[in-house]
Amino acid sequence: MSDGPDFSRRMMLAAPAVLAFASTAACAQDGGDTRMKGSKTLIAYVTRSGNTRVIAETLQRALNADLFDIRPARAYPADYEQHVAQATRERDSGLEPPLAGRVENIASYDEIFLGFPIWGETTPATVRSFLTVHDLTGKTLRPFITHGGYGAGNSMSVVENHARGARIQEPFVMEADQERRTLNQINSWLGRIRG
Repeated sequence: MSDGPDFSRRMMLAAPAVLAFASTAACAQDGGDTRMKGSKTLIAYVTRSGNTRVIAETLQRALNADLFDIRPARAYPADYEQHVAQATRERDSGLEPPLAGRVENIASYDEIFLGFPIWGETTPATVRSFLTVHDLTGKTLRPFITHGGYGAGNSMSVVENHARGARIQEPFVMEADQERRTLNQINSWLGRIRG
């Protein structure tokens, strides 16, 4: 039996996904996921579990805005515990990791919505990096923050220190702790069955 027809079938089934990925990659700027519409509003965000992405994409649709996924040049570990440990090291050392990309035309935006989860009671290191490499002087900055039940921590003072000259607005803050809650429930269940 030949592998030829099966290979062709797989290729045909994968083609739409490959084309979708290619078109998304074509819109990316230097490694960051940016969907450009020529808007004067940018939605820039960091996400781990997807909660902040949902808010960012909702804002993008509602405001007909451009969208930028803030990602580090070297991806965070997929494992939750390893991710938390790395974020803690970055917080404690003040590290601002290199980013996968940047918004090359940041000057064309008047308003920037900046979304991020709270990691270790503060902003993720990638947000500090984003604010350091982009001059937001004179721009309206609207933070939207998700957290796992501990509030916004010192995140706004970090934003204020890194976005000097921006007109920083009151943040939208929302508890979104499903990932932590799930992990706690699983650990509790494992504790009962391993008793």
